[in-house]
Formats: sequence, C-alpha cells, structure tokens
Amino acid sequence: MILQPSALLCLSSLWGVIVQAASPRNKQKPSQGQFPVTQNATAVEGGTINLTCRVDQNDNTSLQWSNPAQQTLYFDDKKALRDNRIELVRASWHELSISISDVSLSDEGQYTCSLFTMPVKTSKAFLTVLGVPENPHITGFTSPIMEGEIIHLTCKSSGSKPAADIRWFKNDQEIAGGRKIQEQDSNGKTFTVISFLDLQGDRKDDGAVIRCRVDHESLNSTPQIAKQVLEIHYTPTVRILPSTPLPQEGQPLILTCESKGKPLPEPVLWTKDGGELPDPERMTVNGRELTISFLNKTDNGTYRCEATNSIGQSSAEYVLIINDPNALPGPVATDHALIGGIVAVVVFVTLCSIILLGRYLARHKGTYLTNEAKGAEDAPDADTAIINAEGSQVNAEEKKEYFI
Repeated sequence: MILQPSALLCLSSLWGVIVQAASPRNKQKPSQGQFPVTQNATAVEGGTINLTCRVDQNDNTSLQWSNPAQQTLYFDDKKALRDNRIELVRASWHELSISISDVSLSDEGQYTCSLFTMPVKTSKAFLTVLGVPENPHITGFTSPIMEGEIIHLTCKSSGSKPAADIRWFKNDQEIAGGRKIQEQDSNGKTFTVISFLDLQGDRKDDGAVIRCRVDHESLNSTPQIAKQVLEIHYTPTVRILPSTPLPQEGQPLILTCESKGKPLPEPVLWTKDGGELPDPERMTVNGRELTISFLNKTDNGTYRCEATNSIGQSSAEYVLIINDPNALPGPVATDHALIGGIVAVVVFVTLCSIILLGRYLARHKGTYLTNEAKGAEDAPDADTAIINAEGSQVNAEEKKEYFI
C-alpha cells in the first residue's frame, strides 16, 4: 500500500508528538526559555531563499517547518513534502534551516516553525516574493524624424511586483514630464507599468540616445533599459570661410562653403552677383571650395554659396573687397587718421576763439576823444593839455570819433 503525502505528513507529526510524550525529559516541567525564533524574508522570483528557525534552549525537542498551506516541509532532518526545490541546510536541536530554490510568486506567504513542547510553540516568518519586471520596449518610434515633427513614444514593462518605476533619459539627462500608468496583470499579483513621452524633433538632438529605464528593488541596482537613437532630418545651414581675412590683388583666394544638414547637402552652388562665375579659368569649384587663382579688381563683388537637400535650401554670402598691396599698411594709415583728427580739433578751437573775441568786442564798444578833441595837440606841456581838455569839453561833442 502506498501512502499519500498527506498521510505521511500526519504520521510524521503524530510520531513526533508520541516520541516527545514518551521521552523522560518531557515528563519534567518544560524550560521557560524554549521558544523558536524566526525572521521574515524577501526573495526575488527565480532566486533562492533560506528559512531558519533557532531555539536557544532546547532539551532535544523536535522542530518542524510548514508552508502557508500548513504542509510540513521538514520534521527535524526528515523531508516530508516531495518538492525538489526544498532542501535541508542544517538540522540540530537548536536550529532547523531549509532552502527554497527557484522561488515563485506562489511561494509567498506565512511559514511556521513549530517546537513540539507541551503545548506546541510556534514562530511565524513571512516570505515576500518580488516579481522581476520584464525587459522594457519602446513603441511609437519612427526614423527619420523631420525637424519640428512631434512623435509619441510609449515604454512598457510587465511582471513587476510591486509596480516598477519608469523614467526617460536623453543621453545621460533625465527627461521630465512623462505620463505614467500602471495596470494589474491577469495573475492578480504583478503589474504592468506604461510611460508616455512626447518628443519634438530638433537638429541638435540628431544622434542622441533616448533611453527608457526601469528601476525595481528586485534588480539589485542594475536597471533594465530600452533605447533608441534619434535620427533628425533638417534643412542645411551654410557659412563661407575665406582663406585670408584681407584678400590682396595678385594673390590667390579660397572660399570654403561650410554646409551642415541631414541628409548632407551635396553639391553646393556658387554664384557671383546673382549670376554665374564670370571667369571659369581663374575661378574653379572643387567640392565646397571656390578657388580664385589670381585676384584683380574685377573680382570685387558678392559671392553666394547655396546648399540644398531633400528637406530644404539655405545660402550664405561673402562680399569680396580686394586690397591694394601698395597701400600703406594699417599702422601708418592709423597715424594719418590720428593726425587728421588733431588738426580738425585745432581748427575748431581756433574758430571758436575768434567768434568769442568778436562777441566780446561788440559788447564793449564806446566813444573815445581824439587828441584834437581833447586839445592836447597845441598844449606846450601835459599840465596845459589837461587844463585845455577840461575847458574844451563843450566843443568836444563836435570832434568825437567812434571806434568799434
């Protein structure tokens, strides 16, 4: 006759009680220090966990572990439940330790360690099982993205317990503003988390890496990441770089048209003053470079570089003014300008002085008597002249002369 596991469990428990009852030690008053001690435990789904029950003072009393369904797992060192995942770690009068491998969500619950004294003493240990989130994946991504276009990204991860946390990153910088929701899975224990992100195409983000990062306590500080590389298409930007800042007559000149865009604009178009290049023998185009082998005054004008790709068109202009190599160098010309400025200041001050002097004299004009009017011409000496002058005031009005 083959006994069922439940029958074996009952027989094992009964045998333990009988043995303890028949033992001479158990006829004595049990020790007050005989208490089993356990601790709660947390396991990651698919991992291994140890459950330990200790008794500091034990007079050879049996220990037993049972699962949340009250099925005996181990009675001392005897295995009671046929589950290959459950193994004995240590069995003694003071300790009973077992391990559970390949832990599943169904293993979660309250485990009981029993010490078969009279009465039986127990200690509970709650096993928490963490559900590992699945690898996230990003949907809604299109490539390439046109500059200014808005795309709607979704990142999703299922199977986490408790619910995982989802964050968005652009390169190494976190992106704020993502909307999140969580839903309970069909098993009633794990969760699916979803995060939404709206992203607008910008040329500076071309080549940037968008990451959806899932953090969870079951991942041991190693988050799960899904990523996408942005490819942004945009119209070209153009600028012209001369080979020398001061082009001189008789020397060569190279104008480089630096164009950036995606797709890359190729080739570029060079024009002068709104038309074709006037002298193909001296003006040659090689890729993005316009080379003028020998400059002369007729080359003065506005040169235009135009770049086009499938998104749009852009251009830049360069005004060429050829300098005479025989002209005075910059420092001398500067000295002449300084001298001219000083001369202008001196002239201005002189004119101002003349104007002020004239206005002064105009305000101080008056009448003055000549020697004739004063009577000093016929006087033999100064005293006589003074006397004559005082006596001649009446006739002086007729001899006034005006000085302005």
